[in-house]
Amino acid sequence: MGYLETGLPLKKGSSFRSQSIGRSERNPLSQRFRSRFSRLLFKRLDYIQWICTVVVFLFFVVIFQMFLPGSMIEKSENIMKMHSMGVLHYHDVENAVLDLGEDVTFLPKISEKFQRQGNGVNLFNRTRQYFGYRKPQLALVFGELLVDSHQLMIVTVAAALRDIGYAIQVYSLEDGPVHDVWTNLGVPFAIIQTCDKSGNNVDWLNYDGIFVNSLEAKGAFSCFLQEPFKSIELLNDWKRVFNRSTVVVFPNYALPMIYSPFDAGNFHVIPGSPAKLWEADMFVALHKDKLRVEIGYGPEDVIIAIVGSQFFYKGLWLEHAIILQSLSPLLVDFPLNSGNSSAHLRIIVLSVDSSNNYSMALEAIAANLKYPRGVVEHVVGDTPALMVDDRVNGYLFPKENIKILTKTVSEVISKGKISPLARNIASKGRSTSKNLLVSEIVEGYASLLQIIPRLPSEVALPKSVSEISPKLKEKWQWHLFEAVANLTYLNRTSSSYSFLDKYEEQWNYTQRYRSGMTVAANDSFLYSIWEEEKYIEMANTRRRREEEEIKDRTEQSRGTWEDVYRTAKRADRSKNDLHERDERELERTGQPLCIYEPYYGEGTWRFLHNSSLYWGIGLSTKGRRPGADDIDAPSRLPLLSNPYYRDILGEYGAFFAISNRIDRIHKNAWIGFQSWRATARKVCLSKTAENALLHAIQTRKHGDTLYFWVRMDMDPRNPLQKDFWSFCDAINAGNCKFAFSEALKKMYGIKLDLDSLPPMPVDGDTWSVMHSWALPTRSFVEFVMFSRMFIDALDAQMYEEHHLSGHCYLSLLKDKYCYSRLLELLVNMWAYHSARRMVYLNPETGLMQEQHRFKSRIGKMWIKWFSYSTLKSMDEDLAETSDTEDPGRHWLWPLTGEVFWQGIFDRERNLRHREKEKKKQKSKEKLNRMRSRHRQRVIGKYVKPPPEVENLNISMRASKIS
Repeated sequence: MGYLETGLPLKKGSSFRSQSIGRSERNPLSQRFRSRFSRLLFKRLDYIQWICTVVVFLFFVVIFQMFLPGSMIEKSENIMKMHSMGVLHYHDVENAVLDLGEDVTFLPKISEKFQRQGNGVNLFNRTRQYFGYRKPQLALVFGELLVDSHQLMIVTVAAALRDIGYAIQVYSLEDGPVHDVWTNLGVPFAIIQTCDKSGNNVDWLNYDGIFVNSLEAKGAFSCFLQEPFKSIELLNDWKRVFNRSTVVVFPNYALPMIYSPFDAGNFHVIPGSPAKLWEADMFVALHKDKLRVEIGYGPEDVIIAIVGSQFFYKGLWLEHAIILQSLSPLLVDFPLNSGNSSAHLRIIVLSVDSSNNYSMALEAIAANLKYPRGVVEHVVGDTPALMVDDRVNGYLFPKENIKILTKTVSEVISKGKISPLARNIASKGRSTSKNLLVSEIVEGYASLLQIIPRLPSEVALPKSVSEISPKLKEKWQWHLFEAVANLTYLNRTSSSYSFLDKYEEQWNYTQRYRSGMTVAANDSFLYSIWEEEKYIEMANTRRRREEEEIKDRTEQSRGTWEDVYRTAKRADRSKNDLHERDERELERTGQPLCIYEPYYGEGTWRFLHNSSLYWGIGLSTKGRRPGADDIDAPSRLPLLSNPYYRDILGEYGAFFAISNRIDRIHKNAWIGFQSWRATARKVCLSKTAENALLHAIQTRKHGDTLYFWVRMDMDPRNPLQKDFWSFCDAINAGNCKFAFSEALKKMYGIKLDLDSLPPMPVDGDTWSVMHSWALPTRSFVEFVMFSRMFIDALDAQMYEEHHLSGHCYLSLLKDKYCYSRLLELLVNMWAYHSARRMVYLNPETGLMQEQHRFKSRIGKMWIKWFSYSTLKSMDEDLAETSDTEDPGRHWLWPLTGEVFWQGIFDRERNLRHREKEKKKQKSKEKLNRMRSRHRQRVIGKYVKPPPEVENLNISMRASKIS
């Protein structure tokens, strides 16, 4: 994904050089905005308020670089001589070599790695192809829809993009008058909420590109900073926004220099914007006939404006001096003492240098060239860009011969008046200026879109830039704004003030309470605060552990064996390991069905359910919902701790984690799964559908059945409603059938070169997609048994190349998810050919329709290949190999779960028998030792005394006691 705006910053190691930075082009705000921006800029660059026009491309991780020549050629350095005030001698001006600052340019360079060519080695000599079942999808995200020049530009660009084949959807955090403009253009529109609101249910993965058009839409932009849309980085707020973007596009070359501290190598410039034209139109419409009077000029005055670069370079003053010299002959037509007192010559020099020194230098140059005081005026401002057709809407002259400029001016102005030819050219020039750089901007964005996005194989490639209709790139779409143009221009400025005030207040609060625990609602913790919290938590953990160890060492009452047993059981239940138990466990155990919702990352939280019917399962230990009783999948299946397999398995990782010793966690007769993307697409189960499903399960209405509620023929990737194999090929670069064939041959050990596949017939019914289905738990375990062997065979043919290079013949480009789209359809093949019923459950109404009835399957099912006995035998063979042999190669199957096969029971019985025999032998040896041990002879014997002596002894002891 990527990012876009208007400006420029210097970074260490950058090749940008310039003596000074000019004021950047911005939306028409007052000096109040500029002064505040300056204060924020110098207070802390990390929190620069960026209220100017921004467009954000969100595709995948890509890099753009811009290069400016590192040194400026000063051709006239040795011959330029200046007085102390910077005045050039007249003869030096005549002989000077003019330096027009041509080397002060930016050359946007897009890295070759973004080209669609050179996608690596084609495995198995397979070709990958586009199918063109749907248009590339673009989302335009706005903070508001008030009327301004940026809306005009984006509407114009959007109209051209739709013309060459893009489908566009508009989202906004707030409604506004431009809503009607998008509606008239035929573009769908929706109001969304910020990412911290639960109602913001938009699946951004549906789009091939996302334009975030203003930082006022920052609340929506933060969605893209979260997994699964993007990893969260606990970095500076603005750096996260810039780094998240694929490309940051600026409408001029000054802004990138201002934002250089945030340059992640992804800056790009598409020069031009209707902002100045819009501002001028609004200003003229507001003042009308009073315009000249209000700015201090007479109605007959001849005004000449000298414009130039947005950068101040060393040769600029020389250019101004030479041009003023060429215009000096006009002074003859405007004598101060003539009767033509109503017309005056005024020459305005526009430059970006606001220093008094430059104004004084221009005054000295004008005085040296005999200009009367007040004729030449220095004005600081942005310099507009022009398109010019010589002698049609303007005049051109060669830089090598500056005298032609004098001749041209004499044709335009004669005897203090504008010539009729010049007025005609000016009329055409006014029309041209109203639509400056439309073609360049439209073609610039269209070209960028054809290079950056990674379009999947089911997407139709857009037309080339050259095929854009000429009418759509000749002028801005002014006519769409005619009905609303006068409504809210001031509101736009007011809104900008409001956003600026809000952010400045937030920034000041953060500075004042940096050691506090919270920041703005839409932002993550600052890195320093997060680090402090981490250290505090670690210290508390160590303290608690030490206290527990000390407590264990103290002398405690042992109690009875019953007390010890109860205490041990209580401790076992309180552990947060493989026995995830909480207050909802009894509710789940008491119902026939539990539906698991696999998720990865904070961005999916808002799509998950909280009722006892559903149970979240996190595919990563990170990004778990705080306070929820979700299952930690990596703790149940260590394979998911490996990022490579977590990505490539996708939601199949949850299937394997649950099925691994399933009786320890899943107590229900039926099991279901629902993708969070089904909720985002609003095809998840309603309460009515949930009750219908539970009733069908309890009454055994359909028996051993696969219930599914997201159907293939309604999938956005399949607008043409293609059959199973055609759809699978379309989303897997044309190689779905080949991949299935190779995997099945390896799985079943078929040596022959057969191309046959299990038939998935076209009978008017549909199939399941998006991992949203329910099965009896026993059938689910059987399905996982089949899936483990199939995925292992698939991994064996792809792992080496994909793991090393990232290339996979099921995708057009590098793809870390590789065969996840193919696995999405695997349940259909298993259910059809293992003779399970397949029933579609309408997620809204709960109505059920059986698909692919048994009568239509007769003679088509491969029951022998998919029967339980066949699969169980294969599974046990793999288990025996895993237990007894070292394959000496990368092998996925043993890592996807645990299997108890007959050999294990035999081995355990033999082990128990050997232990019993060993125990008997030890007992026998002990008895033999006891019998054969040496006994010591008695040294003396006790001789019992006669009765009378014994009685005497007894009476004596009794007397002593008394």
